[in-house]
Amino acid sequence: MTKRELIVIGDRVLIRPQADQEKTTAGLYLPQGVYEKEKVQAGIIVKVGPGYPIPDPLANDAEPWQTPKHENRYVPLQVKEGDMCIFMRSAGIEIEYDQEKFIVIPQSSILVVLREGEPPATGL
Repeated sequence: MTKRELIVIGDRVLIRPQADQEKTTAGLYLPQGVYEKEKVQAGIIVKVGPGYPIPDPLANDAEPWQTPKHENRYVPLQVKEGDMCIFMRSAGIEIEYDQEKFIVIPQSSILVVLREGEPPATGL
């Protein structure tokens, strides 16, 4: 049997959640009581969707029975695979794939991203 690929759609992000703890592995501290209310959670971004679709202005000129002559275009997401993030738990959908739990959320539900290897733009 061939291995199936998990494809993330649109502006969605696939996250491997971290176990509940006060401090993330990246060193970010979460306020006491946050996990009790389950409002935010930390995790590592595993996959990202292609982004926000851009409408094709020429699509209205085509006849409905014709095949489109353009490739889909997207505004890419700000987050990247491997980023550590803190996200709104209530916006996520929990799934299980290959006996591992993941959470799928829209990028807009991510509050903070910590990226390794790039110097901060603002000096933080």
